[in-house]
Amino acid sequence: MKVTVDEEKCCGAGQCVLLAPEVFDQRDEDGIVILLDAGPAPALHPAVREAASVCPAAAIALSEDA
Repeated sequence: MKVTVDEEKCCGAGQCVLLAPEVFDQRDEDGIVILLDAGPAPALHPAVREAASVCPAAAIALSEDA
């Protein structure tokens, strides 16, 4: 899995950080997403998929490895 984030779309809701704190963080000054791990371990994939699905701004994109 490859994770990308669009900081321009991010509204700072923080759901991604709550669901997958190993993969996402937020900037202190404005709450915008910070991607900590663009290639998370398989054990984290379910949480990352959920984070992407609940993101209110659709700022998280996932692509599966071939």
